[in-house]
Amino acid sequence: MPHVMHDDVDRILFSEEQIQQRVGELGAQIVEEYGGRDPHLITIVKGSIPFISDLMRAMDTPLSLDLLGVSSYAGTSSSGEVRLTKDLDSSIEGRHVLVVEDIIDTGLTLSYVLRNLRQRAPASLKVVTFLDKPAGRGTPVEADYVGFTIPDEFVIGYGLDWNQRYRNLPYVGILKRDVYAGPL
Repeated sequence: MPHVMHDDVDRILFSEEQIQQRVGELGAQIVEEYGGRDPHLITIVKGSIPFISDLMRAMDTPLSLDLLGVSSYAGTSSSGEVRLTKDLDSSIEGRHVLVVEDIIDTGLTLSYVLRNLRQRAPASLKVVTFLDKPAGRGTPVEADYVGFTIPDEFVIGYGLDWNQRYRNLPYVGILKRDVYAGPL
């Protein structure tokens, strides 16, 4: 019998329905607050792809999109080293930039990205994150818009992965410890 990835989920934190409702609320809030300023969304690939896709559809306003590739994770923990793997395709000078993240955990990646983008002279720079995990924070960084605040658990699904697996789950779940930690 083939391995079923749902079997590796300890419990579901947020259902597909809860996610869609919250993303819709975030989209409406951002549109209201940006008031026709044509936000330029920058998403950090790969984990945020489902979130940015749904968020854009929930934003009934002109906007533009760019992708930024950043790497700092290996397996279950941050390597402590952040590097740019794909730069932006266009200038953000004078633009109203909204960085779209899948999760803020240690804050290391986001802190690096914000420092990098501030040097490019955007008109404004804000952050929207699907998940915020304040217990993991080692670097002081905050989001302007937060989908959900989560406990200090290893989460997967809706773009979030463990070793490139589970991104395609339609919900956010907690990965069973024995899957990523191995047998005790």
